[in-house]
Amino acid sequence: MTWMEAKLFLREPASAFFTLVFPLMYLLLFGAISGNEPTPQFGGQRTLDASIPGLAAMIICIAGLMSTTMTMSTYREKGVLRRLRTTPVSPLVVLVAQLIVVFAMTALGMLLLVAAGVLIFHMRFEGNTFSVLAGFTLSSLSFFAIGFILAGIMPTVRSAWVVAMVLLYPMLLLSGAFFTVELLPAAVQKVSAFLPLTYVVNLLRGLWVGEPWGQHLLDVGVLAGMLVFGSIVSARTFRWE
Repeated sequence: MTWMEAKLFLREPASAFFTLVFPLMYLLLFGAISGNEPTPQFGGQRTLDASIPGLAAMIICIAGLMSTTMTMSTYREKGVLRRLRTTPVSPLVVLVAQLIVVFAMTALGMLLLVAAGVLIFHMRFEGNTFSVLAGFTLSSLSFFAIGFILAGIMPTVRSAWVVAMVLLYPMLLLSGAFFTVELLPAAVQKVSAFLPLTYVVNLLRGLWVGEPWGQHLLDVGVLAGMLVFGSIVSARTFRWE
């Protein structure tokens, strides 16, 4: 199931493009325009050094809300899940296979970003590698859990696409993934506190510059709560048809 899901993911242009190609294109374009010089916008950090965690958060959000949701909704609408139900395959196998593939592609997307940042723009990394990987894993699993909730309750591919877009764009624009929240109006900053992606951006940016986990207990608590809540609800809402 995992190998099959990996091949299907790479054959789907939209999922592969937005997870692997689009963030890399944005990095190259943004780097070509602004360079990688220190800027007050990121507290004196170099522009791209501070932007990589936000772009990684963007990959997590896109993969969690689009890839898992669209794939499972498509399977349900086309009757793939109904056929799988007649086999010994359990819902857990289907969900785990999808989870492994989407996480692997999300990690590959981040690896491409880091590689491009180092090779082209001489990006600097001040944090602990294992700490950043742990934060990346927690953030990814939290968003995947939310994506599986949508995948379980959306009846058609079109409805899943609409809901995913409605959730995706406000989070990308208001969470600090593209630019710091401090640049937004005060009223909008209050809205960002209710967006799950804000806590992903805060956690990854902090760990990226070497801040300890103790400074991000709120971020960790919110993401862990999302993971637990999403896992329970998605397990209860999973439908074969």
